[in-house]
Amino acid sequence: MNLLTLLIFIPVLFALVIVLLPSSQRGSFKYITLLATLIQLGISIYIYLNFKTGAASAGINHEEQFQFVHKLPWIALDLGNMGKMQIDYFVGIDGISVTLLVMSALVMVVATLASWEIKSNLKGFFLLFLLLDMAVMGVFCALDFFLFYLFYELMLLPLYFLIGMWGGIRREYAAIKFFLYTLFGSVFMLLVMVGLYLSVNDPSTGSHTFNIIQMMNPANYTNGSVFSAAAHQTILGMPARTVGFVVLFIAFAIKVPVVPLHTWLPDAHVEAPTPVSIILAGVLLKIGGYGIIRICLGIFPEVASSGAFWIGLIGVVSILYGACNALAQRDLKRLIAYSSVSHMGFVLLGIASQTAEGVSGSVMQMVSHGFLSSMLFFLVGVVYNRVHDRDIYHFRGLGTQMPQYTAFVMVAFFASLGLPGFSAFVAEAFTLAGTFKSPTVNGLLPYWMAVCGSVGILLGAAYFLWTLQRMFFGKVSLKGGEVWKIALTDVNIREKLALIPMAIAALALGLMPSLVFGKINDSVLALIQFLQAK
Repeated sequence: MNLLTLLIFIPVLFALVIVLLPSSQRGSFKYITLLATLIQLGISIYIYLNFKTGAASAGINHEEQFQFVHKLPWIALDLGNMGKMQIDYFVGIDGISVTLLVMSALVMVVATLASWEIKSNLKGFFLLFLLLDMAVMGVFCALDFFLFYLFYELMLLPLYFLIGMWGGIRREYAAIKFFLYTLFGSVFMLLVMVGLYLSVNDPSTGSHTFNIIQMMNPANYTNGSVFSAAAHQTILGMPARTVGFVVLFIAFAIKVPVVPLHTWLPDAHVEAPTPVSIILAGVLLKIGGYGIIRICLGIFPEVASSGAFWIGLIGVVSILYGACNALAQRDLKRLIAYSSVSHMGFVLLGIASQTAEGVSGSVMQMVSHGFLSSMLFFLVGVVYNRVHDRDIYHFRGLGTQMPQYTAFVMVAFFASLGLPGFSAFVAEAFTLAGTFKSPTVNGLLPYWMAVCGSVGILLGAAYFLWTLQRMFFGKVSLKGGEVWKIALTDVNIREKLALIPMAIAALALGLMPSLVFGKINDSVLALIQFLQAK
């Protein structure tokens, strides 16, 4: 069996085991889920180690760019005089996909370890968890737009129930808000997908196709079709390809999320249980960035270049707005949620630069933020599970009370604020370097955007250091008094097993960024070459 197919559907096999087990065995559900995610992690590392590099000459619109490809006929429909409708099960990965797969697999293991806190309806929780796991892996592997959309939508339902059933006091509100925001983007994405299908012909069969790689090749567009550049079709007074790009960009920007489409994120994070917050921040936001690179830039390169200034501006606004909001928060979880908005703004800024440095930095930022945000939300969950409080002003002197926990927090905070030696520093440095280079290379972004990005880093240092000083230094002073002192025990073995790999990953990528850059370089260079040849 193809390794990618195995990677995607392993959670389903283990979910079936959980379905068949009686409720009296519910104590084993978390171990079964942990085994599934560990096997996934092992397969993803094997794929990473066997992913071949050095094929930079392969264009992004050629199948040779992708490895571990598996293609099977899936849905075939005879339309009579209109030909045939063919949808394939088509999966494959390039350098960008493989790094995000490994990151996602590790985050899912950590999320499983965090799910020890779940006490009610364990069968339902872990079934939805494994279904979500399958959908996440499928999105990063799918090369058929219909299959991509299917996995993309499959994530929505499990997350809705995971937040709505196991979340906090306002969980229903947060779940519905998340559902409506995501569905809004997805519905219009469906229309663009159908339009692209009707515009693109597969050269081998002559019929329309959902093949993303074929959609990236301008030669495969039918003259006169909606998304043919030569047809000059307009929708609402704008070129059809511009409308298609904007619709897809909004759908993915909601996931990133960018300002002003971000308002679902703080509510969802605050109300979601810790394992779901970890998946939201560690994986779901990256799917937005990945979709912009793979779909928006890949299919509409000329629109991406003409709109680069606006994409960069949205990134800058997200960086500064997210950081300023984080500075104003008292709820530790909400602070980290807004910091995610700020950090994901760098992803957009790097993509908008359309330079090799900028795009490489944005991919590194996605991988780095995946580890660091998961670590941060896990750390918040550690305190919340002990005293059920997250108010920064209710804690002081935790460094004395919980020294090992404080050490992990310091690693996560300093890594997130961009301290040299950690992954976020490399990611932000390359993103800013690409943004500075953009005006001289392609004239897409002005210099002041890089300056604003640097200000965002300073603001990030401010809110992380303020939180560190307020909660962890000084004499022990806790709102709950002696009761909290007894409850606030240091991290246990399970928590260390979750935190240590993420800390090591953040340090390893900071000291050896080639672990990511070495894999993504061919794909990034091919993408930049493709954008320049638009």
